[in-house]
This record gives sequence, structure tokens and C-alpha cells, in this order.
Amino acid sequence: MKARTRRPDEDTDWRELAIRLLARREHSARELAHKLAARGCAADIIEQVLAELRDEGLQSDARFAEAHVHARVQRGYGPLRIRAELAERGIDEHLAEQALAPWADEWAERARAEWRKRFGSAPRDRREWARQARFLQGRGYPTGLVSRLMNEIERDTE
Repeated sequence: MKARTRRPDEDTDWRELAIRLLARREHSARELAHKLAARGCAADIIEQVLAELRDEGLQSDARFAEAHVHARVQRGYGPLRIRAELAERGIDEHLAEQALAPWADEWAERARAEWRKRFGSAPRDRREWARQARFLQGRGYPTGLVSRLMNEIERDTE
């Protein structure tokens, strides 16, 4: 027997759909609104559903930001890239800073760990130095931190 799929219409339980999406993973309000709109939900209903879910504590941008930051830090990304990803997902700067704050003292060590995992040996020349630095900057580590790290690595091998 083939499962019947429901088409979006006035009978669709948008709240239930939103809860099912949230059950899979945390979503920002913007992500959830986008997914509901893509399935045909009207803007006024989206606002109503999001307000209900926020009031009940089922959807939280702060909780989403914390989960996203944790996941991205574990994958080796730096604060600049994570902050940009949060902004793309509708998280305001204040919430992003709160979610990033617990990691503030770890960025240098995490950048070093990413460098070690990717390269493992100090650059042989300035061209290699620049390539390794660009890699870390692409992962979202600040330029100043990357420069200090690369200079430390260079000094350690001399």
C-alpha cells in the first residue's frame, strides 16, 4: 500500500509540520519560516505558528545558535565563519556573540589543531606560508590570529 502524501492546503496542520521539523534538529525562526513558506504556508499563519512555538519553548533562536556553534566548532570552523552562518540563518549579533562566547579562549588552540590536522609541518617558504594562512582564514579564523599562529609555527621550527 502506497503512503498518501498531503498537499499543502487549508487542512494542513502547519504547527504539526513545524514540530516535526524541529524534532529532527533545531531550526532558527528564519529557517523554519522559509521551510513552511516553501510548502505553501501563508505568511500570517507562519507568524502565528512561530509565535506559538516560541511561547511554548519549542523553538528558540538562542538554543539554535548554541547548537549550531557547537557543531561547527567540532568540525573545525572559526568564529568569523560561524558568525556569518548564524547571520544567514537570521540570528542577530547579540545571540551570535552569546553562543560564541564560551569558545573565546579556545580559538587559537583550535586553529592550531586545524593547521596540524591539515598540514602538520611548517611552511618551507613564503608562498607555502600564505597558502596555509589562507586555509585557516577560509575556515573562519581571524587574520590576526592566523598571522600570530603562522609566525609561532615558523619560530618553533627554526
